[in-house]
Amino acid sequence: MNAPLSRPPAQAAAPGLKPSSELVAVFKPVWPALRRVFLFSLVAGLLVLAPSVYMLEVYDRVVNSRSHMTLWMLTLVVLAAYAVMEFLEWVRSEMLHEVGHEVDKAVSPRLFQLMFDANLKRLPGGSLQPMNDWRTVREFLPSPFVLALMEVPVAVVFLVLVYMISPVLGWVTLASAVLQVAVAWLTERSTQPPLTEANRNAHAANHYADSSLRNAEVIEAMGMLRDIHARWIARQREFLGLQAEASRAAGGFQALSKMIQLVLSSALLGLSAWLLLKNQLNGGPGMMIVASIIGGRVLTPLVQMVTQWRLVVTARDAWGRLAVLLSAMPQRDPLMPLPAPRGALVVEQLLAGAPALPGQPPQPILKGVQFALQPGEVLAVIGPSASGKTTLARVMLGLWPATAGKVRLDGADVHTWDKAELGPHLGYLPQGVELFEGTLAENIARFGEPDPARLEAAAALAGLQDLVSGLAQAWDTQVGRDGQVLSGGQRQRVALARALYGDPALVVLDEPNSSLDEAGDAALNEALRALKARGATVVVMTHRSSVLGVCDKILLLVDGAQQVFGPRDEVLAAMKQAQEKTAAQAAAQAEARGPGAAGPPAGPLLTPAATRGRA
Repeated sequence: MNAPLSRPPAQAAAPGLKPSSELVAVFKPVWPALRRVFLFSLVAGLLVLAPSVYMLEVYDRVVNSRSHMTLWMLTLVVLAAYAVMEFLEWVRSEMLHEVGHEVDKAVSPRLFQLMFDANLKRLPGGSLQPMNDWRTVREFLPSPFVLALMEVPVAVVFLVLVYMISPVLGWVTLASAVLQVAVAWLTERSTQPPLTEANRNAHAANHYADSSLRNAEVIEAMGMLRDIHARWIARQREFLGLQAEASRAAGGFQALSKMIQLVLSSALLGLSAWLLLKNQLNGGPGMMIVASIIGGRVLTPLVQMVTQWRLVVTARDAWGRLAVLLSAMPQRDPLMPLPAPRGALVVEQLLAGAPALPGQPPQPILKGVQFALQPGEVLAVIGPSASGKTTLARVMLGLWPATAGKVRLDGADVHTWDKAELGPHLGYLPQGVELFEGTLAENIARFGEPDPARLEAAAALAGLQDLVSGLAQAWDTQVGRDGQVLSGGQRQRVALARALYGDPALVVLDEPNSSLDEAGDAALNEALRALKARGATVVVMTHRSSVLGVCDKILLLVDGAQQVFGPRDEVLAAMKQAQEKTAAQAAAQAEARGPGAAGPPAGPLLTPAATRGRA
C-alpha cells in the first residue's frame, strides 16, 4: 500500500471575505471606470442648462443688438453643447455596459461552478437561478435608475442656482425635493413586500414548469397534464396577483411624483412673477423662465428613480440571494497538485448519506463500509434495491462527502482532491445516463479536444464500432438533447465509452448493463477484462449476474451495512450456503406448524444465477 500523500496548507491567499462582501470586491477593479462615468454624468447634466443660457443670451444680445452674426455664433455654441451632451450620454452608457462585461468575467465562472456544487450538496442555488440573478444585477448597471442616481449631484447644483435667483424659490424647490424623497420611501414601503413575494413565486412557477418539461413523457402518457397545468396556473396567478398589487401601488406613487414635478414648475413660474412685481427676483424678468426650468430639473432624477423603483427591488432581491449563496459556499483554496493516481482504492469505516437539506440533519445510508482494492482488481457491489450501492459510487468519486471515514485513492482523500485535476483519471457511468447536446465524439471525449486514437479505443471497449460506422456523419453525428437520437442501449454504450475514455485509473459503473442486450453484456465483460489487463481499478454496482464472472471480489450491502466482502468464489459460496440454511430452516418451521402452513420465502439478494457461484 502506498504511503498516504499529505496535502500541505495552500499558500497564503487573500484574506477571507466577509459573508456579503464577495460581490462588492468584484466591483473594486472597476471603480475608476465608474468614477469616470460619474464625471461624464456631471458634465452632461450641467450642459442641460444650455437651452436656458441660449434663451437668455438671445433675448439679451440678439434682440437688443439685432446682430445676425451673434445669433449664428450663439446657435453654433448651443448646437456644440447639445452634441457634447449627447456624446457624453452615449459614452457613459457604453462604459456602464463595459463595466458589466468586466465584472461578468469575474462572477460568471464562479457562479457556474457554484451551481454545480450547490446541486451536489442539495443547497439552494443548484439551478439556473443564480445566473438569472446575476443577469438582473448586471443589467441594473446601465439602467435608467443608476443614470438618474448619478445626476443627483447636478440636481443639487440646480437647487443652488434656484436659491441664488431667490431664497424663496430655493426653499420651495427644496421642500418639493423632500416631498419626492418621501414619495420614494412610500413607494419602497408599498411595493417591496409584494414584489419580493412575487419574484419568489415567479421563480417557483418557473422551476415547476421546468420540472414538468423534463418529465413530459410521463405526464403525457398517464394523462397528468390537466392537473399539472392547474397547479402551475395556481402559482402563476398568485405571482401575477402580487405583481399587480405592487404595480397598482407603484403606479399611484409615480403619478404623484410626476404631478409634484409639474406643480413645482408652475409654482416657481408664478412665485417668480410675484417676486418680480415686488422687485425681489435677482436677474430680472428672464429669471422667471430660468427658475421654472431648472427648478423642474432638480426633481427630474428623483422622478426617474421613483418611476424605476421596481428595478431597484428586483435587483436588490437578486443581490441578496447571490450574497447569501456566495457566503454559504465560499471559494475553495487552491490545492497542491498531486501525481496521477495508479488506482489503489481504500474505503475506511465509511459513514455517509445524501447531503442534507439546509436545517435538516444528515441521514446516514452507508454504515461502516470498509474495503481495499489494488490496481487491476474488479469489485462487484451487490445487494437489494436501496441498499446504498449508488451512494457508495458517489462517495467513492468524491461527489458526496462522508460523514465519517474516508475514501482514499493512492492515499489521498478523494473528496478534497481537485476535480479538474482528478477527473481525467476517473471513469463514471451513472445509473441515470445523461448525454449532452453535441457530437458523438464530443460526448465521449468529455467535451475536450477529441483524440482519434482514444476515441477508437473507447469505442472498441464499449462495442460502439457498428453504431459509429452505421451513422452517416460517424463521429460528427449530433446526439441531440439528452441523446434523444439514440436508443436507451446506445446511450448507455456511449456513456460507457465516455467513462473509459483516456485510460482512467479508477472506473465506477453503476448498473452498467441495465439497458444492454446479450451482445451489450458480452461487450461489457470484454471491456472489464481489458480494464483489468490494463491495471485499472473497477467497481461495478449491479443486480445482474452476467458480470460476476469477470470480477475478482464481491461486496454485499444490505440496508447500507456491509454484510460480506472478499474473493468472488468465497462470497458466492457463502451466500449459497446461507440461502440453503435459510431454506432448510423455513422448511423445518413449516413442517413443525403442520400441513398447509406457509412460511415466509427466503428472498435472494441477487438473481438466482448469482447464487450458483457461476464463474
